[in-house]
Amino acid sequence: MPNHKSAEKRDRQNATRNAINTTNRTRLRGSIKKLRAVIATGDAQGAQALLPETISAIDKSVQKGVLHRNAAARHKARLTGHVNELTAK
Repeated sequence: MPNHKSAEKRDRQNATRNAINTTNRTRLRGSIKKLRAVIATGDAQGAQALLPETISAIDKSVQKGVLHRNAAARHKARLTGHVNELTAK
């Protein structure tokens, strides 16, 4: 329990930031899971349609500080590779 005014304010700020980060992280994870599910079914056209949306969500999460830029690059590279494998078949 905070004992100072500044600690109370910091507690409120942390709660607000946590809610925002949770929302953004959930949105990111949901879009990645959706794309991975489409890739698992083998639907090349569906995967190609979802890939730009997912990459956009990943880039936005980097801008909002939810995901590190190197982790984002790794996610984008792997997902793009999986989609390219589907379209090559």
